[in-house]
Amino acid sequence: MSKKIILLADDDRDDAEMFCEALADIDESIICHCAENGDQALKMLNSHDKTPEVVFLDLNMPIMNGWECLKRLKSEERYKDIPVIMISTSSHKNDMEAAGNLGAFCYFVKPNNFNDLKQVLGLITSNLENGLKEPLSNLEKNQYLHLFL
Repeated sequence: MSKKIILLADDDRDDAEMFCEALADIDESIICHCAENGDQALKMLNSHDKTPEVVFLDLNMPIMNGWECLKRLKSEERYKDIPVIMISTSSHKNDMEAAGNLGAFCYFVKPNNFNDLKQVLGLITSNLENGLKEPLSNLEKNQYLHLFL
């Protein structure tokens, strides 16, 4: 069984812990690397040989926010094809549109409910090898996930 690598950049330790716990419950083969800001996330990417299957970026972080990190990822040849999912507690339409315009794969509104988080992360992680677009389009009506197809 091959390991799936996911990178999460989120400065909220409680949210990051819940995220990683949900991933561990879903699939033991998932390795979740956590960064506290976009700068740390980029350094982690540069220091690992294997690129992650997907990157989750919180919008608002100190030092380098998710917007700036997304711009950098999409401007670098090595990382531009990694699906990036922006995450936030905000469900503002302007944030969602900006994420899509900058090249994010989708926008994920952080749920407060652990089971809702597990449901959405389960769908994402179970379809990493097959491509995320089609399975996630079936979830388009989900209150937490907004796709840019």
